[in-house]
Amino acid sequence: MNRFHVRQVAVLGAGVMGAQIAAHLVNVKVPVVLFDLPAPEGPKNAIALKAIEHLKKLKPAPLGLAADAARIRAANYEDDLALLGQCDLVIEAIAERMDWKHALYAKIAPHLAPHAILASNTSGLSITQLSEALPEDLKPRFCGIHFFNPPRYMALVELIPTPTSDTRSLDQLETFVTSTLGKSVVRARDTPNFIANRVGIAGMLSAIHQAERFGLGCDVVDDLTGKKLGRASSGTFRTADVVGLDTMAHVIRTMQDTLGPDRANDPFHASFATPAVLTRLIEQGALGQKSGAGFYKKVGKDILRLDPARGDYVAAGGKADPIIDRILKKPAGERLKLLRESGNPQAQFLWALLRDGFHYAAVHLGDIATSAREVDFAMRWGFGMKQGPFELWQEAGWQQVAQWVKDDIDAGRALCSAPLPDWVFDGRTGVHTPEGSWSPAASAPVPRSTLPVYQRQHFPESLVGDGSIDALRSGTEVFRNEDLRLWTLDGEVLIASITCKLHLISPAVTEGLMKAVDLAEASYQGLVVWSPDDVFSAGANLEALMPVFMKHGAKGIAPEEKKLQDLMLRVRYASVPVIAALRGIALGGGCEFAVHCAQRVAAMESYVGLVEVGIGVLPGGGGLTWIARRAAEKAASAPGTDLLAFLKDGFQAAAMATVGTSALESRQLGYLLESDVIVPHKDELLHVALGQVRALVQAGWRAPVKAPFAVAGRDAIATIQASLVGMRDGGFISAHDFHIASLIAQVVCGGDVDAGTLVTEDYLMAMERQRFCALLDHPKTQERIMGMLQTGKPVRN
Repeated sequence: MNRFHVRQVAVLGAGVMGAQIAAHLVNVKVPVVLFDLPAPEGPKNAIALKAIEHLKKLKPAPLGLAADAARIRAANYEDDLALLGQCDLVIEAIAERMDWKHALYAKIAPHLAPHAILASNTSGLSITQLSEALPEDLKPRFCGIHFFNPPRYMALVELIPTPTSDTRSLDQLETFVTSTLGKSVVRARDTPNFIANRVGIAGMLSAIHQAERFGLGCDVVDDLTGKKLGRASSGTFRTADVVGLDTMAHVIRTMQDTLGPDRANDPFHASFATPAVLTRLIEQGALGQKSGAGFYKKVGKDILRLDPARGDYVAAGGKADPIIDRILKKPAGERLKLLRESGNPQAQFLWALLRDGFHYAAVHLGDIATSAREVDFAMRWGFGMKQGPFELWQEAGWQQVAQWVKDDIDAGRALCSAPLPDWVFDGRTGVHTPEGSWSPAASAPVPRSTLPVYQRQHFPESLVGDGSIDALRSGTEVFRNEDLRLWTLDGEVLIASITCKLHLISPAVTEGLMKAVDLAEASYQGLVVWSPDDVFSAGANLEALMPVFMKHGAKGIAPEEKKLQDLMLRVRYASVPVIAALRGIALGGGCEFAVHCAQRVAAMESYVGLVEVGIGVLPGGGGLTWIARRAAEKAASAPGTDLLAFLKDGFQAAAMATVGTSALESRQLGYLLESDVIVPHKDELLHVALGQVRALVQAGWRAPVKAPFAVAGRDAIATIQASLVGMRDGGFISAHDFHIASLIAQVVCGGDVDAGTLVTEDYLMAMERQRFCALLDHPKTQERIMGMLQTGKPVRN
């Protein structure tokens, strides 16, 4: 793959978006210079420096590691323009004013490197009009780049070319944004608000309009339009609060100002009026989450919602009617039929919302996007929808839904009277096919991009009807049981995919992974453990062990725990490399398995930790043994140092159930090593993991040699327990937390032995197992386990 080598990036504008884009660049180890105006007093870079410092305090955290804020270089437009010549990419992210952007371009253009790409991060201004202020030689290297907030977490980036944008520059930028920044790119046409905001804000306006029509409070609307509808959990009004009501109003104004009342321009224009309730809130300074009040307001621990009729806040907590819950669990076609035909106001609201979405997307598809694919992916990646509008329409039955929408338009129930396009009724069964997705401009399906960067994605996200092969049905299957599949893509590397819910480690998973190692050693270069969703493993399957526990008690669990520990050692000392491809959560037993692998390849958003304390036990699958061994290895490389100094962090992480909130923080906690690979794009994880197996084999990889190692002994246990007593007596931990932490200290320090005593992994794992099983008999632990099984939440007792 021909990469665009980005040695350094400049971000112009240290506001909310600019600073957070800079933060994500340092997350992926790209050097960045953050520019802003020179401060009127004090240090010239004070504005940029303040923004960088503020990044450490934001939630959700824009930085994988808060300390990486120091990697962002502050600069100003008076003293530091020469730095632009050292940058391969310049992202402009100042306020949404065409005249301000033009003035800035005039200032920076002479200082840009002759090969540098300049991109404007704008949510809706015309990219073509922005380019008019640029020198002719720079226009081919200019385009729009629209990150979604917050940039670290939101997958979508829209790239918007102008008529003069160079195809090669766009391809280079798409490759960089995809593989280096880990984002999912949609190319949008240069129309107001592009794709996601154009369709998404129209949908939010429809929701506000229909909520008022059917008399629904914002809390009920958010419950209806959140996860139950296959959308972001924040629903409609809470999403507006998070985005910022002033930002939402700005996007609405862009639609009002640029689309105009001319029906030939946008027949939905009449529905773009800024809702009166939104105007009132902004006038009051209630801008949403950033101001402490918007559609919602937090008072103490209570969440209040706005009552527009009273103009005040009232208790929130309204939910969808039970009948709506049941309807929303039905298959798509039946679900839409029931919503449309129901007399329930909530059902009528949802049908109206979905109908308006289908109508708007179909009418504007040819104007805003190359094909239906871009619309559906933009809504999935930018607005958190499980399915875009065309996907849902297609799954529910294209012609039937089209007729329902047409009937509502003809009856005057839709937002506008514009008819559905002719292509909707040409006998098709949908817009997504194995040949590509429908493009009105081409009057044919358009295939996916063939850029080389996408060859790194073995199983990119699919769309309903596009013919994509399910990862868990692809390749050559070697073995399968009820919870795990073994398969291969190339006959050289074996892949293990856990298939049960949350990829919990059951006896069947343990057995299957043991078989995987045996098969890999016999016939393959190595083994990759990977699954195509956002869970590596949430830990041990407690429910699967309950029958054994109920019949035999803790002594019946001991043999199963021994099998799990044996698996960890089998993986660690396998004669071929075993790679853990982490994505999403790797907790408890999932973390223990990962740390015993030869190497870990982790997506940036990987959350790793030993969390067993939450259910009243200690890590019993080799996790504490691993902490002790790693501490011994570190101490051995630093002669004359106290082993306890290397043990404290690992002990504390296990005793406090600390979870790394990114792959970077998981590395800081020790669950990932410096030699492990962090992959920005989740869909490249399998490609990189398979490559790592081959690289290790070609480099002559051999398993580590089993050897005893030193432990800290009884004196270290006493030191740790002294600090635990203070935490217990100060009310920071409960008596049961103290008990569990004391047992953890005993294991990681090696028990009642002298400091420096050499022990084996089998010795420590036996200690783990004995204490794990003893805790299972403790009433407080049983309370925690039952609470977790019943509610999914930890019990503090």
